[in-house]
Amino acid sequence: MSILITNIKQLLQVHDSNVTIVKGEAMKTLPVLENAYLYIEHDTIIEFGKMEDCDGLYPETTIDATGKIVLPSWCDSHSHLVYAGNRTSEFVDRINGLSYAEIANRGGGILNSAKLLQKTSEEDLYKQAMERLEDLIKMGTGAIEVKTGYGLTVDAELKMLRVIKRIKQDSLAKITPTLLAAHAIPEAYRKNKSDYIKLITEELIPEAAKLNIAHYLDVFCEDGYFSIEDTEAILKAGKEHNLRPKIHVNQFNILGGVALGVKYNALSVDHLEELNDDDIAAIKGSKTMPVALPGCSYFLSIPYTPARQLIDAGLPLAIATDYNPGSAPSGNMNFIVSAACVKLKLTPEEAINAATINGAYAMGISNMYGSITRGKKANLIITKPLNDYTEIPYAFAHNPVESVIINGEFR
Repeated sequence: MSILITNIKQLLQVHDSNVTIVKGEAMKTLPVLENAYLYIEHDTIIEFGKMEDCDGLYPETTIDATGKIVLPSWCDSHSHLVYAGNRTSEFVDRINGLSYAEIANRGGGILNSAKLLQKTSEEDLYKQAMERLEDLIKMGTGAIEVKTGYGLTVDAELKMLRVIKRIKQDSLAKITPTLLAAHAIPEAYRKNKSDYIKLITEELIPEAAKLNIAHYLDVFCEDGYFSIEDTEAILKAGKEHNLRPKIHVNQFNILGGVALGVKYNALSVDHLEELNDDDIAAIKGSKTMPVALPGCSYFLSIPYTPARQLIDAGLPLAIATDYNPGSAPSGNMNFIVSAACVKLKLTPEEAINAATINGAYAMGISNMYGSITRGKKANLIITKPLNDYTEIPYAFAHNPVESVIINGEFR
């Protein structure tokens, strides 16, 4: 299958040589080619350039993109796509004044999702997740990280991994599985958390590693969940099984999780609604990507990640949805790009960089995804007619996506 897209108003994130990460001041630059073409064979970007140079190509399909913008599909580096049902009752509780922590302390939150997931079959979990994923693809997401974490037992966590593996096999989207081994403390272990840590490190992680599905490990390092000491014990166990960290840190409190993540060569440290100078210093010089999740801040009415501090310090930044039933029940990356501009004070260029190439980096896939580069995968968004790419974040309540190409196929 070969596809030629012609008369592209603006072709975004164009690089003649491969790029895998964008940092600091460079995030303000988004390479744009006006009046362009793009040529795809099978699942790969083969050629692109100005329309005046478009000759000698003989595609099976030609698409006229007059007035439209083409850019890499969104790379959502933090999601909890596999879950059962929803938590709408807690939504009403928060409207009535209860905080996320208060709901969790009453046995709600993650514990509610775990109870339902444990009773839900693999087939049902798979169907629910695939329906969600198809919706996300239509909105422009071509690559997504999917975590476990709503199992809270060895069997249920492994069940989630098997569901994620099946999604990865069946979907054209690029799926990065992550074992969220420590998401919350089950009721049965409330008075003996050390035994639960032991279950995670001595049973869950070794059993999950045998499946060879996930290559990343996550921990919710937060007051009331897992301390710095707990987190380090879990990361040590993960390291023994070649699981690289991608961890939840600084959502409500600063415990030192950022520095700990960097110490264990975390691919990303995610949330960062709370941040201090020590955290920024810890990330500098590392290979760890800070990830902001503005959808969570919006839904829970908590502070937004101080993204300007990170970028102005010369660091990279990725943005992601945190799609989950409790604190961010939307996987719409178009909204996240807009929220990054409105609430995180990113420029449109910075936000698009954060949602494409840096999002891909935070998933460990930026060598093949996240930019328009010869030899990279053809995961693309074709917008509706727009005057300029800045309209993507500007029109925050509108879907700018007309069609998507995932692995060289229209969806």
